[in-house]
Amino acid sequence: MDIIFISDLRLDILIGIYDWERQVPQTVQLDLEIGIPEKKGPRTDRIAETIDYSRVVARIGQSLREQHFLLLERLCEHVAQLVLTEFGAPWVRVSVNKLAPIPNVKRVGVTIEHGRKS
Repeated sequence: MDIIFISDLRLDILIGIYDWERQVPQTVQLDLEIGIPEKKGPRTDRIAETIDYSRVVARIGQSLREQHFLLLERLCEHVAQLVLTEFGAPWVRVSVNKLAPIPNVKRVGVTIEHGRKS
């Protein structure tokens, strides 16, 4: 399986369980690996024959800015389902990190994987 990766996508969004987190955007970092359906393999130089990573990035940004998530786990699941359903990927791995969430911690995060990697 061919894989597209998106590394270090940073977005300022509302995320968290505390009252202040519902008002102050925080930066999250996303890393994605997206399986390309075999029928969309890189046989030509046509963007229509693969998954357009610029559209994936734009759609994720739009979706995450429209919502407030309490948990990183739910945000991660949301992104994975978005990629699977809207872009037809057979497999996806998504990692989401909240940067500097608490003193003395650089980041905390969640990684999930869905679909079939063949």
